Amino acid sequence: MSSSQDLQSCRYEISSADDGAVTLHIQGRMDAATAAATIAGIKSILQPPLPPALTVDLKKVTYLDDFGALVLVELKNLLADHKSRLTLKNADQKVKEILAILKFDAFGEPHALTRKSRPNMFIRLGESVFGQAADLNFIFSFIGSVCLALIYVCLHPRSLRTDDTFSYMKNVGVDALPVVGLISFLLGLIMAFMSSVQLQQFGANIYVASLVSLAMVRELGPIMTAIIIAGRSGSAFAAEIGTMKISDEVDALFTMGFNPTRFLVVPKIVASVLTVPILTLFSNLFAILGGLVVGVFMLDLTANAYMAQTLKTLTLFDVFWGFIKAAVFALLIAGIGCLRGFQVRGGAAEVGRATTSAVVTSIFLIILADAVFAVILRYWG
Repeated sequence: MSSSQDLQSCRYEISSADDGAVTLHIQGRMDAATAAATIAGIKSILQPPLPPALTVDLKKVTYLDDFGALVLVELKNLLADHKSRLTLKNADQKVKEILAILKFDAFGEPHALTRKSRPNMFIRLGESVFGQAADLNFIFSFIGSVCLALIYVCLHPRSLRTDDTFSYMKNVGVDALPVVGLISFLLGLIMAFMSSVQLQQFGANIYVASLVSLAMVRELGPIMTAIIIAGRSGSAFAAEIGTMKISDEVDALFTMGFNPTRFLVVPKIVASVLTVPILTLFSNLFAILGGLVVGVFMLDLTANAYMAQTLKTLTLFDVFWGFIKAAVFALLIAGIGCLRGFQVRGGAAEVGRATTSAVVTSIFLIILADAVFAVILRYWG
């Protein structure tokens, strides 16, 4: 069979030999102007069933660019779909170079599926050990840089970015006050209700005020506030710095002569340490108010009696101790959030992992630090 088409400066012809061999002869220019029409024309001629093999003769091709190579690629893919084979002949050196750049021989060939070998237990253990060692090295370096930055700010107070510090104080403290107040109020209400069930049996309703106030001021107030701040602000710190890392903004700060730790971390730590203790005080007040509601409406206590018992139970040391714990928790939250942000490598998915890690690590360290405070208080007393 044979067919020819005049496509401006490109012509093609298909011929069959007596032995069944089919050859496609192409002559002229194979470029952007003729590629689309040539592909459509050849496909219209090569109708199933296709020959088992097709030879393309490029002897009379005067010019071929990447668009012309696309004609050969489409033709090879068409034959591969029908289990046919394509062979080129009489291609000059320039045509061979273009096809080599496009990796023409790889088109239409089935890709061998290779199973990725999983490293053995000792290799995975070694990688984990080296990874943990690198993380520890980074953590100690970060702690050192934070300490130096804080010392520098103490010696040079004007170097602190006050506008950013006040902005972070608003985000950490003022914006978190509604949720902290609501959760603390409900927590105090629940504690008072559950304790009253037992204390009513002994006629000790008045000690509900003592239980709620002492538990909140010493333990639950700082812990609950810190956990809420870890979920809100610690994750925000990690996401902010992590996003700056993957967009090279941190490197840009360093290139411009700014200290990234002093520029990004110190305002967050200062804002958190100053704000979280005050937020803890509000948490204690809302929890006591929740206990007051139960005492007045369920235990037949007067508001004056409830508040008098609360003030009788609490001491200045209890309030001060809660403030110290809240400040330490705030330091951990801000430090861990910034650390996880600086550890981000890669793309946007790593920012999400850093955010999650910041929250989980902060909560773990909060509980651990509270346990240490409990031991200190036990032996101090």
